[in-house]
Amino acid sequence: MTPRADEPFRPTLRRSVRLLREFRYEQPDPARFYTALAQDSAAQLGHYTDLAGRVLLDVGGGPGYFRDAFTAAGATYLALDADAGELAGMGEIAVGTMIGSGMRLPVRTGAVDVCYSSNVLEHVPEPWQMAAEMVRVTKPGGLVFLSWTTWYGPWGGHETAPWHYLGGYWARQRYARTHGHQPKNKYGESLFGVTVREGLDWARAVGRTGEVDVVEVTPRYNPSWSRWLLRVPGLRELVTWNLVLVLRKR
Repeated sequence: MTPRADEPFRPTLRRSVRLLREFRYEQPDPARFYTALAQDSAAQLGHYTDLAGRVLLDVGGGPGYFRDAFTAAGATYLALDADAGELAGMGEIAVGTMIGSGMRLPVRTGAVDVCYSSNVLEHVPEPWQMAAEMVRVTKPGGLVFLSWTTWYGPWGGHETAPWHYLGGYWARQRYARTHGHQPKNKYGESLFGVTVREGLDWARAVGRTGEVDVVEVTPRYNPSWSRWLLRVPGLRELVTWNLVLVLRKR
């Protein structure tokens, strides 16, 4: 599995604006939002590897929006989720779907060509154990694509944002007082603060082991010219809505 391009992925400002517009529909029209995100994800992943004929495992796949996008790109799609309800969001649970934990993937070592995860890492209590599992199940030469919503970004608290800046537990309690029920993403139970710095540190550490090559570290939704912000501590936490790590298994 060699990259399709030696150059970094170069997203444009137009793409960023388009995706930000789609974010408005996450709650009122999730099908529209997740379809747009899935199609964009397939295009971004296709920059690093040809998906045609590849076996792809989506860790935290949820409903079938990503299945449709990756299958259309030619991949054999497998999905794992901890929540059967999420998997059945578009109807019956599809063939090639597993129920399990991202921190203990029920997949043999070196079984898949591509291991992909989008906006799941911040929902597991041991995020870097999940990242290590994704590396484990990927074949030598295969690709790991790991993306998550960063804690200090504008949407870090999910539906409790922007109050998460005052503390995750406080934001959760405020949401419950305001709405009369707990948020879907409960800080300390199903939502955890995973920062940009932690991601950069983990990528450097796993790269030093020689197990993977770090292909790219980039803000997922930002235009390419904003990548320099990742070199500025503090600022990078605020402006990186979502961080992507792209690794190639040796």
